[in-house]
Amino acid sequence: MSSATDTVTPPPSRLRAAGHPAQRRRRRRRNPTAVVLLLALAVLMLSPFIWTALSVTKPTDVAFANPPVLGGYTPTFQAFKDLWETTYFAQYLVNTAVVAIISTVIALVLGVPAAYALSRFPGYVSAILLLLALVFRSLPRFSVVLPMYEISKSLGIYDTNFALAAALVAINQPFSIWLLRNFFAEIPKELDEAAMIDGCTRFGTLRRIMIPLMRPGILTAGVFVFLFAFQEYLTALVLTDTASKTVPVFITTQLGQTLPMLQQAGAAEMLLTLPVIAISFIAQKYLVAGLSDGSVKG
Repeated sequence: MSSATDTVTPPPSRLRAAGHPAQRRRRRRRNPTAVVLLLALAVLMLSPFIWTALSVTKPTDVAFANPPVLGGYTPTFQAFKDLWETTYFAQYLVNTAVVAIISTVIALVLGVPAAYALSRFPGYVSAILLLLALVFRSLPRFSVVLPMYEISKSLGIYDTNFALAAALVAINQPFSIWLLRNFFAEIPKELDEAAMIDGCTRFGTLRRIMIPLMRPGILTAGVFVFLFAFQEYLTALVLTDTASKTVPVFITTQLGQTLPMLQQAGAAEMLLTLPVIAISFIAQKYLVAGLSDGSVKG
């Protein structure tokens, strides 16, 4: 028979509730393994970016040596200097940013009222429109871009920032509408009714009540649409030539050329990726909210 002084292990529920030392020790034992696994996964995912960063900061003869040289050289930024001085990269970067900003603004201006209407007037018409938006988003990109090429040629706006921005709005609008619609669905309809009782119209309710409440959702959709447009390659390749060429298209023109040009492509890739990383870190909580709330609810 057990004595009164025997140690009795509490059940797991009490361990968790009371913060038992055994539970804390078990948690500490798991943490180092999880940290090591997460660090290994992060290094694996970042390895292409790290390899590119090392390659563009090496002298050209060292960057493409076989086997690779990992040390014993003086880092240089000559590839970045040549990129700015011998190419039109600055103009391509401006084109990329302008197109991304214009397409994001237009997508939000059109998407916010459309998403509000779809969330507040459910029915078969709304369901059909949402289904059509989803089907359009799922179509192969070539089936959408090639008609846009013919339209831009016939309208005389081929190789312009406006044509590319309009195409990106059409491509990304279904995603932004779905995302914004699901955020609007989380806001109780009683707020609309209270605002209209006080004399607000539907548009007034949207402008004065819904948009202030929807700022995190609008920011989430805006960040996603901006990142999609900023990195778009196929649409830019088809709808631009020289005047409105973007950075992703420029990078592909450098591949397969001389070794210095290949290094310039790597430098351009770094300069294109760093803003994306910065935006992702700054807006990470909104991006997570968009993936966890707006994309699966509603």
